[in-house]
Parts: sequence; C-alpha cells; structure tokens
Amino acid sequence: MDRREIAALLALIGRLDPRTIRTDKGEVADQLAQWHELLGDVPTATPYGWDALAAARQHIRTSPYPILPADIARPWESYRRDRLLRHSDPTPSVDPDDQAAWAKELAETRRAVAEGTLQPERARAIESGREEINPRLQARLDQVGSCIPPAARAALAPYRPARAAREAAVAQRLPDALSVRCAWCLAQPGDSCRRRRIGPDGGARGTAPCTPHPSRLDLAAAQQAQLTEQTQQPALA
Repeated sequence: MDRREIAALLALIGRLDPRTIRTDKGEVADQLAQWHELLGDVPTATPYGWDALAAARQHIRTSPYPILPADIARPWESYRRDRLLRHSDPTPSVDPDDQAAWAKELAETRRAVAEGTLQPERARAIESGREEINPRLQARLDQVGSCIPPAARAALAPYRPARAAREAAVAQRLPDALSVRCAWCLAQPGDSCRRRRIGPDGGARGTAPCTPHPSRLDLAAAQQAQLTEQTQQPALA
C-alpha cells in the first residue's frame, strides 16, 4: 500500500474505532509514516481473497484492543503462507537447459501466487483422459521431437545398447521384439532376453543379457502384422 492507501485505511479504522484517531498534525504524520513503514509491502486487495479493509474490520469486531499494523500484517503473512503450501510448482515453459531462465520462471510464479495475483497450481491426479498442455511446452516438444534431445539420445546410446537397438528398429518400422513377452526365456515386455550360463555339471550358473530370441522376433512380427491389418480395415471400409 502506498501512503494514500494507508491514509484511506486509517480513515476507515478511525470511523469504526475512534480510539485510533489522531488530532494533532504531528501525531497524524507519525502514525501515517509508521503504518506505511510496516505495511508498505502489503497490498490493499488482491484478485483472490485478500482484503486489508476486511482484515481491519475483523480485528475491530472481534478484539477489544486498538488495532495495530501487526494485526493486518499477520493475516497477510498467513494468507501468503497458505497459498504457497497449496501450490505445486508447474513445469516451466522455458528450455530446461537454460537454468537461469528456468529458476527465474519458477521464482516469478511463486511470487505471483504468494502475492495473490495468480491462483495456486495444485498437484494434478493421474487421469485416464488426455488433457491439454501448455502451448509453449507443446511448441518446444514439437521442435525437439522428444523429451530427450537427439544429441543427448546419441550420447547415451553406447551406455544403453538394448534401448538404442529398439529405437533403431522402431525408426525403420521393424518389429519391436521387446514389446512382447519372450516365450523362451520368459523375459517380460521391455526387458532384454537372457542367456543361461550352464556349469560343468549341467546346472544353471546364472543368466546374461543377449539379443532377442528368434521366437520373440517372430511373435513381435506377427503382432505388428495383426495391428497393421486392423488399422487398414476401417480405411478399406
């Protein structure tokens, strides 16, 4: 609040509680300076629920003591704290590699929520439907094509060969063997096939990752052909 808003607030308080009225010009100036010093960063009202005049009325109505600046500052701090506790930081729309811009947008969003100019962003529950995302995020995703940039994906390829081989197969429209369960080694979808290590006595000593078994490749090819046939039938109809 600026000095004019503080003066208007003191006028309302004086009308409701004459004990706070100052008649001497020096006392009036001191009171105005004191309240402005303590409440200069407190807004008169916000679009979402805060009203300093309402806080003053509430104190005068419920307390037998004359109102002080702290009686308005305390509700304001409670208002800010409650909004921040209900806020879940949404993903910034800037480039995540730009750490300064990322931190700046997070700080600006939190400040706007605390000051009452933006509603808190609640943590969203998992839903079955597809919901709209931030247009700026969608534009960024369309630009890079994936949440992992191509350069980072290429750099990670030597450290995850199974994933790299799977992505290469999908890019070439080949059957994705890891999308189905392996009937030979019982590897679940998404897991690499494993080769048993047999000891001299004929017992299994362990397993090691290996390339997809032929039966798994055949099953993936059959599943891909079935899906292709199902997608073509409506078009032919």
